[in-house]
Amino acid sequence: MRHESISSGEPGGREFAQRASVSLLCEVRQGLEPWRLVRLEDISQAGFRIAWLPDANPLKPVRIRIPGLQLLSATIRWQRGKSVGCEFDETLHIAVFEHIRTNAGQEGPSR
Repeated sequence: MRHESISSGEPGGREFAQRASVSLLCEVRQGLEPWRLVRLEDISQAGFRIAWLPDANPLKPVRIRIPGLQLLSATIRWQRGKSVGCEFDETLHIAVFEHIRTNAGQEGPSR
């Protein structure tokens, strides 16, 4: 499992968040678009990165269904190539983050 501290570098943002590298299939949608199957690649209490979201629109909220959890809302904060980074509207409880980190496919340690 990869897990590191990052700084958002944005004023007023959530300055540091523990991140875990995962490999988990989830469903995502924006607005009334159909649900799309995506790969969740990393997650923190503050947000997540998915491998690909066709026609991603940073002006529309993102809804994500992570298996075993309630529907979560987020906002697109960045796009790099096909990867999309999102910030949760409400920070995940540490127990929920740990549950995802522990139960999702994980990579070896980094840092």
